[in-house]
Amino acid sequence: MKRSLVLATLLASSFVLGAAAQTQPATAAPAGPVKIAVVTFQMAVAQTNEGQRNFADLQKKYLPKENQLKAQSDEVDSLTKQLQAQGATLSDAARASQARTIDEKKKKLDRDAEDLRTEGAQEANEMYNTLASKVYDVLVSYAQQHGYTLVLDFSQQQNPILYALPTSDITKPVVEAYNLKSGIPAPPQPPAAPAGAAKPPASH
Repeated sequence: MKRSLVLATLLASSFVLGAAAQTQPATAAPAGPVKIAVVTFQMAVAQTNEGQRNFADLQKKYLPKENQLKAQSDEVDSLTKQLQAQGATLSDAARASQARTIDEKKKKLDRDAEDLRTEGAQEANEMYNTLASKVYDVLVSYAQQHGYTLVLDFSQQQNPILYALPTSDITKPVVEAYNLKSGIPAPPQPPAAPAGAAKPPASH
């Protein structure tokens, strides 16, 4: 069983900006030269303090169910290996009985895994859409305040952008603007793993 199932589902199903942006009413373009920016919107949503907190909470919520699926998968593997090792010594009836047990457990594992994917995808999409809508509002405000007449999204797999200057990427400032507006602090970072063996403190 693969871990981080919910997060993987979230990242795979979070292509929503295009539709959201198309629903915005058109506004008159300001006079003057065209000023274009690019943004990696999905990354911006995920990198906000609120997004990191929500993603972590979602993973934490589904971790027990993922661990349960892992235990079910391990049990199926163990029973399968046991049947393979003892199959020659078992009677036909015993071998058939164990094979049925394994098959039933496999089917239950598949059902439970699909239920988890469906439940996780629905909650992940709802969480992402709610946050993406708020980040989009901040993006629009930021673009207007800084005189951008067009913002293109790098997130889409088939976007028309072949090249953009790094200075035109407003992903980071949009994330910072949203963090400032939301007031949500950055989540604590896990301690960095030591590069080598721990050294004893020097004596004085």
